[in-house]
Amino acid sequence: MDGNDLKELRELVEFLKASGVEEFEMERPDLKVGLKFAGETPVAAAAPAGFDMAQLAALMAAQRGSAPAPVAVAAPVASAPAAAVPAAEVDPHAGAHIVKSPIVGTFYDAPSPDAEVFVKVGDQVEAGKVLCIVEAMKLMNEIESDAAGEIVKVLVKPGQPVEYGQPLFAIKAR
Repeated sequence: MDGNDLKELRELVEFLKASGVEEFEMERPDLKVGLKFAGETPVAAAAPAGFDMAQLAALMAAQRGSAPAPVAVAAPVASAPAAAVPAAEVDPHAGAHIVKSPIVGTFYDAPSPDAEVFVKVGDQVEAGKVLCIVEAMKLMNEIESDAAGEIVKVLVKPGQPVEYGQPLFAIKAR
Protein backbone atom coordinates (compact mmCIF):
# COMPACT_ATOMS: atom_id res chain seq x y z
CA MET A 1 0.00 0.00 0.00
CA ASP A 2 1.59 3.27 -1.08
CA GLY A 3 1.20 6.82 0.25
CA ASN A 4 -1.68 7.65 -2.13
CA ASP A 5 -3.60 4.57 -1.00
CA LEU A 6 -3.15 5.55 2.64
CA LYS A 7 -4.34 9.08 1.88
CA GLU A 8 -7.42 7.72 0.08
CA LEU A 9 -8.14 5.38 2.99
CA ARG A 10 -7.87 8.23 5.51
CA GLU A 11 -10.24 10.35 3.41
CA LEU A 12 -12.68 7.44 3.16
CA VAL A 13 -12.63 6.91 6.94
CA GLU A 14 -13.27 10.62 7.59
CA PHE A 15 -16.09 10.63 5.01
CA LEU A 16 -17.72 7.57 6.60
CA LYS A 17 -17.43 9.04 10.11
CA ALA A 18 -18.93 12.35 8.99
CA SER A 19 -21.78 10.49 7.27
CA GLY A 20 -22.68 8.52 10.39
CA VAL A 21 -21.92 5.11 8.87
CA GLU A 22 -21.39 2.52 11.60
CA GLU A 23 -19.93 -0.31 9.52
CA PHE A 24 -18.29 -0.49 6.08
CA GLU A 25 -16.74 -3.30 4.07
CA MET A 26 -15.05 -3.16 0.67
CA GLU A 27 -13.02 -5.78 -1.13
CA ARG A 28 -10.76 -5.55 -4.16
CA PRO A 29 -8.38 -8.14 -5.55
CA ASP A 30 -5.43 -6.37 -3.92
CA LEU A 31 -7.13 -4.86 -0.86
CA LYS A 32 -9.82 -5.68 1.67
CA VAL A 33 -11.13 -2.98 4.01
CA GLY A 34 -13.51 -3.55 6.90
CA LEU A 35 -14.37 -0.73 9.30
CA LYS A 36 -16.61 -0.75 12.35
CA PHE A 37 -16.90 2.46 14.31
CA ALA A 38 -17.44 2.12 18.07
CA GLY A 39 -18.70 4.70 20.53
CA GLU A 40 -20.87 7.68 19.85
CA THR A 41 -22.26 8.23 16.39
CA PRO A 42 -22.11 11.73 14.94
CA VAL A 43 -25.02 14.10 15.62
CA ALA A 44 -26.15 13.91 12.00
CA ALA A 45 -27.06 10.24 12.15
CA ALA A 46 -28.85 10.15 8.80
CA ALA A 47 -26.83 9.84 5.61
CA PRO A 48 -26.83 12.96 3.43
CA ALA A 49 -29.44 13.18 0.68
CA GLY A 50 -28.33 11.27 -2.40
CA PHE A 51 -25.72 9.31 -0.38
CA ASP A 52 -25.09 6.01 -2.17
CA MET A 53 -22.40 3.63 -0.92
CA ALA A 54 -22.52 1.58 -4.14
CA GLN A 55 -21.76 4.76 -6.06
CA LEU A 56 -18.85 5.50 -3.71
CA ALA A 57 -17.45 2.00 -4.29
CA ALA A 58 -17.82 2.42 -8.05
CA LEU A 59 -15.97 5.75 -7.92
CA MET A 60 -13.14 4.26 -5.90
CA ALA A 61 -12.93 1.27 -8.24
CA ALA A 62 -12.86 3.54 -11.30
CA GLN A 63 -10.04 5.50 -9.73
CA ARG A 64 -8.06 2.25 -9.30
CA GLY A 65 -9.07 0.97 -12.76
CA SER A 66 -10.86 -2.13 -11.46
CA ALA A 67 -14.43 -3.36 -11.36
CA PRO A 68 -16.47 -2.30 -8.35
CA ALA A 69 -16.48 -4.81 -5.51
CA PRO A 70 -19.54 -5.73 -3.46
CA VAL A 71 -20.15 -3.36 -0.59
CA ALA A 72 -22.02 -4.10 2.63
CA VAL A 73 -23.05 -1.11 4.71
CA ALA A 74 -25.04 -0.75 7.89
CA ALA A 75 -25.95 2.92 8.05
CA PRO A 76 -28.30 4.42 10.59
CA VAL A 77 -31.73 5.24 9.21
CA ALA A 78 -33.75 8.09 10.63
CA SER A 79 -37.39 8.81 9.87
CA ALA A 80 -36.86 12.48 10.75
CA PRO A 81 -33.83 14.76 10.62
CA ALA A 82 -31.49 14.12 13.55
CA ALA A 83 -32.08 17.62 14.92
CA ALA A 84 -35.83 16.92 15.17
CA VAL A 85 -35.39 13.78 17.28
CA PRO A 86 -35.56 14.56 21.02
CA ALA A 87 -32.38 13.70 22.94
CA ALA A 88 -34.32 11.31 25.20
CA GLU A 89 -35.17 9.14 22.20
CA VAL A 90 -31.61 9.15 20.92
CA ASP A 91 -30.01 8.10 24.24
CA PRO A 92 -32.45 7.07 26.97
CA HIS A 93 -29.55 6.65 29.43
CA ALA A 94 -27.97 10.06 28.89
CA GLY A 95 -26.38 11.17 32.13
CA ALA A 96 -26.35 7.62 33.52
CA HIS A 97 -23.09 6.20 34.85
CA ILE A 98 -22.00 3.20 32.78
CA VAL A 99 -20.31 0.29 34.57
CA LYS A 100 -17.92 -1.36 32.11
CA SER A 101 -16.30 -4.77 32.12
CA PRO A 102 -12.73 -4.59 33.42
CA ILE A 103 -11.85 -7.90 31.72
CA VAL A 104 -12.72 -10.17 28.80
CA GLY A 105 -14.89 -13.12 29.78
CA THR A 106 -18.44 -14.43 30.16
CA PHE A 107 -21.12 -12.37 31.94
CA TYR A 108 -23.25 -13.93 34.68
CA ASP A 109 -25.94 -12.00 36.60
CA ALA A 110 -26.15 -14.52 39.49
CA PRO A 111 -23.64 -16.50 41.58
CA SER A 112 -25.07 -19.79 40.28
CA PRO A 113 -27.74 -20.83 37.74
CA ASP A 114 -30.38 -21.45 40.42
CA ALA A 115 -29.54 -18.42 42.60
CA GLU A 116 -31.22 -15.01 42.67
CA VAL A 117 -29.63 -12.34 40.42
CA PHE A 118 -27.24 -9.87 42.05
CA VAL A 119 -29.20 -6.82 40.84
CA LYS A 120 -32.13 -6.04 38.56
CA VAL A 121 -33.53 -2.90 36.95
CA GLY A 122 -34.93 -0.59 39.63
CA ASP A 123 -32.59 -1.77 42.41
CA GLN A 124 -30.74 0.88 44.43
CA VAL A 125 -27.02 0.12 44.75
CA GLU A 126 -24.12 1.59 46.68
CA ALA A 127 -20.53 1.82 45.44
CA GLY A 128 -18.86 -1.53 46.13
CA LYS A 129 -22.04 -3.63 45.68
CA VAL A 130 -21.46 -6.76 43.56
CA LEU A 131 -23.39 -6.38 40.30
CA CYS A 132 -22.36 -9.49 38.39
CA ILE A 133 -19.63 -12.02 37.72
CA VAL A 134 -17.37 -12.12 34.69
CA GLU A 135 -15.77 -15.54 34.27
CA ALA A 136 -12.31 -15.47 32.74
CA MET A 137 -10.13 -18.57 32.44
CA LYS A 138 -12.27 -20.52 34.95
CA LEU A 139 -11.98 -17.72 37.52
CA MET A 140 -15.17 -16.02 38.73
CA ASN A 141 -14.47 -12.27 39.00
CA GLU A 142 -17.02 -10.24 40.96
CA ILE A 143 -17.69 -6.89 39.32
CA GLU A 144 -18.61 -4.20 41.83
CA SER A 145 -20.48 -0.95 41.30
CA ASP A 146 -18.23 2.07 41.18
CA ALA A 147 -21.15 4.46 41.69
CA ALA A 148 -24.27 4.73 43.86
CA GLY A 149 -27.72 5.01 42.31
CA GLU A 150 -30.52 3.10 40.61
CA ILE A 151 -29.93 0.34 38.04
CA VAL A 152 -31.76 1.60 34.94
CA LYS A 153 -30.52 -0.93 32.40
CA VAL A 154 -28.68 -4.24 32.27
CA LEU A 155 -26.87 -4.06 28.92
CA VAL A 156 -25.84 -7.73 28.51
CA LYS A 157 -27.51 -11.13 28.85
CA PRO A 158 -26.41 -13.99 31.14
CA GLY A 159 -23.87 -16.24 29.43
CA GLN A 160 -22.96 -13.56 26.89
CA PRO A 161 -19.25 -13.03 26.14
CA VAL A 162 -18.06 -9.53 27.07
CA GLU A 163 -15.02 -7.53 25.99
CA TYR A 164 -12.74 -5.29 28.00
CA GLY A 165 -14.48 -1.92 28.42
CA GLN A 166 -17.88 -3.19 27.23
CA PRO A 167 -20.81 -1.47 29.01
CA LEU A 168 -22.59 -3.82 31.45
CA PHE A 169 -24.96 -1.61 33.48
CA ALA A 170 -26.42 1.90 33.36
CA ILE A 171 -26.82 3.51 36.81
CA LYS A 172 -28.67 6.81 37.40
CA ALA A 173 -27.34 8.80 40.34
CA ARG A 174 -29.85 9.47 43.10
